[in-house]
Amino acid sequence: MLRRDFLTGCSGLAAGAFLPNSLRAAELQRKAQIAITLDLEMSRHYPKRGMTEWDYKKGELDEATKRYAVEASRVAHDRGAVIHFFCVGRVLEQADVGWLRKIAEAGHPVGNHTYDHVNVHAKTMDAIQFRFKRAPWLIEGRSISDVIRDNVAVTTKALQLRAGIEANGFRTPGGFYQGIEGRADLQRMLLEQGFTWISSKYPQHEYGKVGQEPTSDVYASIVAAQAAAQPSAYSSGLIEVPMSPISDVGAFRSTRWKLEWFLEAIRRSVDWAIKERRVFDFLAHPSCMVVEDPEFETIKLICDQVKQASDTAEIVGLDKIAATVSA
Repeated sequence: MLRRDFLTGCSGLAAGAFLPNSLRAAELQRKAQIAITLDLEMSRHYPKRGMTEWDYKKGELDEATKRYAVEASRVAHDRGAVIHFFCVGRVLEQADVGWLRKIAEAGHPVGNHTYDHVNVHAKTMDAIQFRFKRAPWLIEGRSISDVIRDNVAVTTKALQLRAGIEANGFRTPGGFYQGIEGRADLQRMLLEQGFTWISSKYPQHEYGKVGQEPTSDVYASIVAAQAAAQPSAYSSGLIEVPMSPISDVGAFRSTRWKLEWFLEAIRRSVDWAIKERRVFDFLAHPSCMVVEDPEFETIKLICDQVKQASDTAEIVGLDKIAATVSA
């Protein structure tokens, strides 16, 4: 239909009347694409403040975190939605990974989140990951780029061999306001490992004062940042599907928001994406949300908003968003 409209418009270019209407029609036919993504890793200060040992053991998921991930997948599935998970590779060293297989078998995609939660922009060996700063012999004699490349590659292999899961996309630990723009080496490395899209960008926005209810300006800043969280392609052809503000870690751990404030920020942001027929990529961590949102109110809210939007929005995995960009 869109191709036919386009050709019709081209035939009327002399009159100058048809092409703008055709382009507007294409815009109106596009659905908003909403994603729910959960990173499978432990988070410092959870389940209690002062717990920072997780920085060295990001993949040692506790039972509460695993149960939350499984239940979140069920909550979404029951509402006709999918959750895109990103798994730290060390999770695959645990005695039981049946819960992860269960998530994948239910139709939820699982992506690569590096093996040790490494900083892909690290410029020194100490900055790659806390674990290697404490135990430098693990990477002695290797270059920074080799450590990062292998940390990605071994996670893909671990998902395949231990859980029978093919890695669906790649997400960097941490979000960067420019993603991996200007890093042709990282883009090339990821393309060589078979990734066609990644999620590394997290736009800048205001957070407000710690422990205080967000002002209207803070909410407005978060909604405004959604425009900078739209998918695009790097010059290498690698597609970027950014994380959308505000994350659970930013809201709860860093700024100590109440759940009701977080829900309001998410509601406004999803409303913007639906109204503008754009993309929203919700970012959270079961290790954090099991404490801050034990009843899955955020996931339910997003599902309800998309359902109310009828045929103007859909909940999809990041791979489908990336495919839309490619098309």
